[in-house]
Amino acid sequence: MRYTNNFALPCLIFSVYCLVNPQNHGLQKQTFSNMFVLEVEDNIAAPSQFPGNTEQQHTPATSHSHLNGSSTPVRSNGNLSSINKPRVYTERDYLLPSMLYRSSSLSRSSTEKDTNVPGPPSETICSMVLQILLPFLLAGLGTVSAGILLDFVQNWEVFLEVSEIFILVPAVLGMKGNLEMTLASRLSTAVNTGKMETTREKWTLIVGNLSLKQLQATVLGLLASLVAMLLGWMAEGTMPLNHIILLCSTSLFTAFITSLLQGILMVGVIMGSKRLGINPDNVATPMAASFGDLITLALLACSSQWFYCFMDTYPYVLYLVDLVLLCLIPLWINIASKHPATHILLRTGWEPVITAMVISSVGGLILEKTVSYPNLAGILPYAPVMNGIGGNLVSIQSSRISTNLHFTFSPGEVPVDRAGCFNPCRTFFGSGANHRSAKVLLFLVIPGQLIFILAIHLMKGAHTLPSALFTFLFIFASLIQVSSLLLIADCLIHLLWRKQKDPDSYAIPYLTALGDLFGTSLLALFISRLFVCETFLYLIFDMGVF
Repeated sequence: MRYTNNFALPCLIFSVYCLVNPQNHGLQKQTFSNMFVLEVEDNIAAPSQFPGNTEQQHTPATSHSHLNGSSTPVRSNGNLSSINKPRVYTERDYLLPSMLYRSSSLSRSSTEKDTNVPGPPSETICSMVLQILLPFLLAGLGTVSAGILLDFVQNWEVFLEVSEIFILVPAVLGMKGNLEMTLASRLSTAVNTGKMETTREKWTLIVGNLSLKQLQATVLGLLASLVAMLLGWMAEGTMPLNHIILLCSTSLFTAFITSLLQGILMVGVIMGSKRLGINPDNVATPMAASFGDLITLALLACSSQWFYCFMDTYPYVLYLVDLVLLCLIPLWINIASKHPATHILLRTGWEPVITAMVISSVGGLILEKTVSYPNLAGILPYAPVMNGIGGNLVSIQSSRISTNLHFTFSPGEVPVDRAGCFNPCRTFFGSGANHRSAKVLLFLVIPGQLIFILAIHLMKGAHTLPSALFTFLFIFASLIQVSSLLLIADCLIHLLWRKQKDPDSYAIPYLTALGDLFGTSLLALFISRLFVCETFLYLIFDMGVF
C-alpha cells in the first residue's frame, strides 16, 4: 500500500492536533482510521502530477459521523449530504470533516456550498408574473373549454343512462392532473438541481418517469372506476354488471391514452423551458393542465359513448380493452424499476395519488347530486374552471417550494421560520421568493376568473353578461379556495420535507384533490344560495342566475 503526497499535509495536521489534544486521541483515532485508511490502486497517477492537472476521482465521499455518535451521512467536506449516495470528489476536496478543524482555514473553505451546481433562474416579480401569466391563461382557457364540453355532453345517452360517469369525471380529471403535475414537478426539480445535465442522465430519468406514470395511470384508472361504482351503488342501491364493465373500460382507456400523450408533451415543455432560460416551475405545471382537461374530458365522453354502443352487441370489445391494458403493467414495472428514483416510487408513490383519487371522487359525488336538480344544472361549465384554476395555481407554488428545499436544505432540515408552529401569516408576508409568488398567485385569481367567466358566457352564446352578484360570489369562492390551498401547501410541503418525504411526489396529489373538493363544495353551496336570492330578485328586476 502506498499513498500519494496529497495525504501528507492532512496527516501532519492531524498528528499535531492529537498531540495538542491527547484526551481526544482515542476517539479521533477511530475517525482517523476510517477517514484515511484508503487503498490506492497501482495505476494511480504519479505524485508529480498533483496538484496541477490531476483528474483522479474517488467515490467513498460519505462517511458516518463518529464524533457525535449519529449515523447521519456527511460529505467529505463535513456538510450533510443532500442525497444518501456517495458523492464523486476529486483529490482537491478536503478529506477531514470540518468539525475537526472548526477554527482553521480548512473549515471556512469546506463549509462553502458547491458553486457549480445550477439553481433556478433569478427572477423579479415582473418576470415571475410574465412567466406565469401565459401558461395560466392557457390553462384557464383549457378548463373553460372543458366546462363547455361537459355542459354539452351531459345530454348524451351514456350520461343519461349511466349517471355514475359524473362521479368518474372529477376522479379521472384529478388523477390526470395529479400524475401530470407530479411528473412536471419532479422533472423541474431535476432540471433546476442539475440532475439532467448529461444525455444519459436525462433519458434515463425521462424514460423511468414516463413508465412509472403509465403504471400509475393504469392502476388508478381501474381504481377510479371501482370507487365510482361503489359510490354510485351506495347512492342508488343498485349497479348493473354492464355498467361496471363500461366504467372500467372507459376509465382505463382514457387514463392510459391521455397519460401517454401528455407525458410526452410535458417532457418537451420542460426541456424547452431549460433551453430558453425560463424557470420550469413557473411553466410546467400550468402547461400540464392547459388543454389536458379538455383532451381528457373529450376522450372520456367519446370512449364512454363508443363503449356504450358496443355494450349490448359486442361486449367482448370492452373485456379486450381491459385485458390488453392490464397486461402491460409488468412491462411498466420492469422499465421503471431500472432507475433508482422511480424504483423507490414504485413502492412509496401510491399513497398520495390513491388518497387524492378518493377525495376527488367525493367531489364528483357532490357534483352528481348538484346537477340532479334542474335549477342547478347550470353550474357544470363552471366546475372544471373552479377546480382547475385552484389546482393549477397551488401546483406552481408547490413546485417552487419543493425546488427551493431540494436546492437549499437536506431532507429533514427546514428553514428556521418553519421549525416551530405553523404561522399562516408567513405564507403571504415575507421577503422570500416563495412569499412573493404566493401573493402573485392569489392576485391572479381576480382578473383570471373575470376573463374565464366572460369566456364561458361568450362560448355559450349568451347575449347578456353574468349578474354582478353571481360574479362576485364566484370570485369570492375562488379566493377562499386558492388562499386555503396556498396555506395548506406551505404547511404540508415543509411537514413532508421534515419527515424526509419528497414533496414533488406527495404534495401535489393532496393539494389538487383538496382543490377539487373545496371548489365543488363552495360552488354548490354558493350557487344554491344564489339561486334562492336571484329567484326573488328575478321577480323584481328580471335578472337571471346564469
